[in-house]
Amino acid sequence: MAASAPGKLILFGEHAVVFGEPALCTAIDLRTEVFARPHAEWLVDGASLDDPKYRYVKAAVRRSRMENPLWLEIRSMIPTGAGLGSSAAVTVAALGALASLRGAFDPPAIAREAFEIEHEVQGRASPIDTSTATAGGGVLVRPDEGDDLLWTITRDTRRWCLHRCPLPELTFVIGYTGIGAATGPLVAGVKERVDASPKAASMVREIGHITMDGLVALQRNDLVAAGRLMDQDQGLLNELGVGHPMLDRLVT
Repeated sequence: MAASAPGKLILFGEHAVVFGEPALCTAIDLRTEVFARPHAEWLVDGASLDDPKYRYVKAAVRRSRMENPLWLEIRSMIPTGAGLGSSAAVTVAALGALASLRGAFDPPAIAREAFEIEHEVQGRASPIDTSTATAGGGVLVRPDEGDDLLWTITRDTRRWCLHRCPLPELTFVIGYTGIGAATGPLVAGVKERVDASPKAASMVREIGHITMDGLVALQRNDLVAAGRLMDQDQGLLNELGVGHPMLDRLVT
């Protein structure tokens, strides 16, 4: 049995979405596949499931409550640590393969389980990556329900409403600096700044406003306006401490 999931590109709202602000994301044409077949013991690519690099897959196995061991094989085109949703894709693909074996393939359930796994492994997360990996296409997350609702996800006092968001056919050039960064520490760093500074909290809210303006610009196919808003978004991310000089060079 096999399942695959796409990587993602957050167009607007990165990091702010963790705090309940809107974010706009699209799936990309890089995918991760997970293959599963019966085996005498649990193995991933011939290695132990307990290997730390398979922690997302191990969490998927635990939540799937599989009774018999499997040989799992991962094939991925998505670079890790590049902000393209590699962890979300492997989590969703693993859950999908395991669910298919049980005959219980349910996309909303997979999206919710995948979010819980990312939250567990990273310490704090939003469902934008995992929902985009599950649904594909364009996905808008916001705090209220609207047209084209896919599903809702809640955790503690936070609630995210995930919506299908059709976008015009667009081609994006993704610049990769080659400098990897783990998501968990970056998200934790932003939370520390937001908790400590009203100015940082205001920046997060401003990113939410930019997201909705950016959505309008893209739906109008106004790429000049969308680009300007992306520059503003990146400037705020720099002030929140999640920028990098190499990213600044790419933007300019």
